[in-house]
Amino acid sequence: MQMYKTIGLIGKPDHEGALATIAALHHYLENNNYRVMIEKSVAEKLNKDDQYSFVITDIGEQADLAIVVGGDGYMLGAARVLSCYDIGVIGINRGNLGFLTDLSPDNLIEPLEAILDGRSKTEQRFLIHTEVYRHGQLKSSNSAMNEAVLHPGKVASMMEFAVYIDGVFMFSQRSDGLIVSTPTGSTAYSMSAGGPILTPTLNALTLVPMFPHTLSSRPIVVDGDSEIKIVTAMDNHEELQVSCDGHVILAVMPGDEIVIKKSKFTLRLIHPNDHDYFNVLRTKLSWGNKVY
Repeated sequence: MQMYKTIGLIGKPDHEGALATIAALHHYLENNNYRVMIEKSVAEKLNKDDQYSFVITDIGEQADLAIVVGGDGYMLGAARVLSCYDIGVIGINRGNLGFLTDLSPDNLIEPLEAILDGRSKTEQRFLIHTEVYRHGQLKSSNSAMNEAVLHPGKVASMMEFAVYIDGVFMFSQRSDGLIVSTPTGSTAYSMSAGGPILTPTLNALTLVPMFPHTLSSRPIVVDGDSEIKIVTAMDNHEELQVSCDGHVILAVMPGDEIVIKKSKFTLRLIHPNDHDYFNVLRTKLSWGNKVY
């Protein structure tokens, strides 16, 4: 009996390697009696019939498993949509680092067969939800798998803001912005800014200042169920933004309030049985191996 019956294929439609991998996956899955749903833009590039072509929300609603072919950036975009559905997600790396994409396109079938047979690990990754309020009215919102970043629209332009945790004043600051990161995002932009690496299952969020105008400012880790509120000062320049995973931009004005908290949705990541998070860190970050 098949553990998964309907499988969605999602990938970068303008990437030849990703297209080749999806075409090979389609051939393999159909030959093994799986129903295959291919994300519409990819299906068009591969000249697939309409019976295989679906928008990503249809894949989320109907498929038992989604295979995302691309880099971490593409995985993040798919994750923000697929997290709203009860669907397992596997990543095949066609990008650079590949923290979220476990499988290699060069060694794919054997580990995929094991996963399809149920020999796998499941991990829930939480997202954060960001809302921008102006004069008490909700102006915009979006979710992020990695991080939400408050920053000026201009490069190297300082801003001023105050941070509250669960309604309690924490600090005010002049800096280039603030990164609020999930454990998943702790190896991304947050790490580049000097933030700590969090193991993925921690219920925690990190706040990492960006080039603060003080010597005493440090990243801080708070409880993952905290509500983080950032209030921008009225004398800031008008071109402020919140960036969600570096993809979605929310406009912010002086005096606006940004509320960031854990999303009600989680992403169900499927890993091979031999998945080892610390091995991923050693490999991707070029850490040293054991010497004894």
